Amino acid sequence: MTKAPTVYDVAAHAAVSIATVSRVLRRPDDVRPETRTRVLDSVRALGYVPSGAARGLAGRRHGVLGLFLPGHDAIDEPEPDWAVLTDSSRIPLLDDREARVAGPVATGGHWSNPANLYFDEVLRGAEVESWRRGFALMVAAGRGSSREVIVNDIAGRVDGLAVLAQTVPADLLAHVSRRIPVVVLADSRPGDELDHVSVDNVAGMRALTSFVLDGRGVADVVYVTGPSDSPDEADRHRGFDEAVAGRQAAGGADLRVRVERGDFSRDGGRRVAEALLAPGSGSAGAGAGPAVGGRALPDAVVCANDQTALGVLDVFDRAGVDVPGRVRVTGFDGIEAGRFSTPRLTTVRQPMGELGRVAVRSIVRRLTDPGMPPQRVTLPVEVLLRESCPPLLGPARAS
Repeated sequence: MTKAPTVYDVAAHAAVSIATVSRVLRRPDDVRPETRTRVLDSVRALGYVPSGAARGLAGRRHGVLGLFLPGHDAIDEPEPDWAVLTDSSRIPLLDDREARVAGPVATGGHWSNPANLYFDEVLRGAEVESWRRGFALMVAAGRGSSREVIVNDIAGRVDGLAVLAQTVPADLLAHVSRRIPVVVLADSRPGDELDHVSVDNVAGMRALTSFVLDGRGVADVVYVTGPSDSPDEADRHRGFDEAVAGRQAAGGADLRVRVERGDFSRDGGRRVAEALLAPGSGSAGAGAGPAVGGRALPDAVVCANDQTALGVLDVFDRAGVDVPGRVRVTGFDGIEAGRFSTPRLTTVRQPMGELGRVAVRSIVRRLTDPGMPPQRVTLPVEVLLRESCPPLLGPARAS
């Protein structure tokens, strides 16, 4: 190996200043295209690789931001025998028609992690914005007693940290925020001195539920919650309740509302739908919705997130329940899977990628101005009316 080229060598080769080389490598959009091309050509020609350690010492920063997510990866599960699974003489043939995977299957190693559909979008936004701002992004996950160790470890390696709400205890976040900027995602509630980035869950669910309740023949509604400790669930439940109260105040005193406990997962939605289809479930007495196989069903199922709604659709499809003709189903989030379900899912689309981007921008602002007051950013949402509860079933109403 020859001596590694330095930033000085790149600057001399490209006939630019060291500062220009740094901008090209950290904030390329800030540099004119012809200059950027010349510097990158020199980087490739010389085989230059930036030193993160040297850059951190020079700027008294690591050049890295952190994103901490819940440990949904089930790290306690036994690792599958991949040596067997990848043996070319023993390729497993899996019947995947049911597409119902709650954990490792008998063949070993097939996990379904519905929450990642949301987290992946947040992560993608944070990664793109970090790169644009000249930072690398470090992602970590932990649960239980491992959280404190992991959070403290990542806090010592990054210049700022974004954390999903309820993932880390408040006292631990307060401790970490004394060292580095901390921004909390998906929680708009006051009560701390941290920066927060969230979406308008209340208004979004209120608008969607109002549309559902305005539909012709809707007199019996089920709301499927998320986890009881989720700030998103609390706000969405509030929006649902406000829409119900508005309907009742407008003369809908005969409206029947039931609440079923969910957990933001597809399997949780399936369990609720199976319970609704079980003999003896549903509304009783006069005005109950038409029965399916002798079972009374609600007119609409409003779910606290898309994964729950997709699970409900899974069960209704297998049972032959007509959606939306018999039951209308809605979700919340706007994940891609909702565009391809049968029927396609009516939902509230939140800017998941923008959550990650705004979190990074909040950290960078805090690095520039550590003394500024806590910032709380609420991003807008929009309702997507699709086949599971289409516009023709009722007029949309401003909310």
